[in-house]
Amino acid sequence: MSDPRNGIAAEAEAASPEVRRRRLILLIPLVVFLLLAGLFLVRLFSGDPSRVPSALIGRPVPTFSLPPLDGLTGANGAPVPGFSDADLKRGEVTVVNVWASWCAPCRQEHPLLMELAAQPGVRLLGLNYKDNPENARRFLGALGNPFSAVGVDESGRAAIDWGVYGVPETFIVGPDGTIRHKHIGPLTPDSLSGTFLPALRAAQQH
Repeated sequence: MSDPRNGIAAEAEAASPEVRRRRLILLIPLVVFLLLAGLFLVRLFSGDPSRVPSALIGRPVPTFSLPPLDGLTGANGAPVPGFSDADLKRGEVTVVNVWASWCAPCRQEHPLLMELAAQPGVRLLGLNYKDNPENARRFLGALGNPFSAVGVDESGRAAIDWGVYGVPETFIVGPDGTIRHKHIGPLTPDSLSGTFLPALRAAQQH
């Protein structure tokens, strides 16, 4: 008589390729997930995040209208106005900075904005993102106001339309209202002199 154990072993051996195939099929989603996760991490931690391309570069600014920051006055005591897309199509280059009082990097870059606003021919506007009005006024009162206009984006809708990833971000808008350059994250002395000011000068020459 034949040993039944031999038959069981033979069946297991015959079935093993099918079992292996099933195991491979089950492993495919896991392998794909790990590859995608690895690619995401490589993209996340490599390169300069300030150079992430924007789909809006070369396109007109989105349509928007932002009210002024209540109670904010300029050096002459007059209220500082809000602004809209129409204010960015007046034939001059404009720098738009997205900021908030609760944003620590905004505080770090603010002295550079003050220096930038003091340069001849630089028009700097501030888009105040999801902020408390009193805190925003206190922020500018303590650190100085480099903005000739401050528009309040209470809901964050305008920032979404601008393609903002997070605060701070700074845009260069050409005389025709076209977005020419986008800087993600706080401006630093290196980024200001290395990429931002050359982009600003190029926009001013066209």
